[in-house]
Amino acid sequence: MWNRNGKGKTPIIEDENFTFLGKGVDFKGVVHFDGTVRIDGRLEGEIHTKGTLIIGEHAVIKGIITTGTLVSGGKLQANITALEKVQLLKTAILIGDVRSPSFSMEEGGRFQGMCDMGVDMWVDQERPDHENVHDLAAHRGKVRLQDIQP
Repeated sequence: MWNRNGKGKTPIIEDENFTFLGKGVDFKGVVHFDGTVRIDGRLEGEIHTKGTLIIGEHAVIKGIITTGTLVSGGKLQANITALEKVQLLKTAILIGDVRSPSFSMEEGGRFQGMCDMGVDMWVDQERPDHENVHDLAAHRGKVRLQDIQP
């Protein structure tokens, strides 16, 4: 806590804001945070942060969540939009829809809802410019047969 000169140590992360809503805190409404947020209480409403949102295993959240990264071990009944990723830990329960480029869930975690990871088109779907695409396998087969015959 103190260095040898008797002066206080500087924090490792000076620019990072950290907000904590502890167990036993009940909150209703819309909240906007900067930086990292950890919630261990109950929240009903909307949560907005561009940073990391950590939901503790005793937390209960109902509403809408917009975040950079979500790591949850608690109970969520929410629609989630994450700019980076959503990670559900083994104690997590999520009922709601997720929009995120990355989604992971540990064994034991539970999820009911839809997950949209931004895929626009199925890989096997025909492209609109299919007129200019030729079946090379069929063409190669014909060429080989012609080359073999005398």
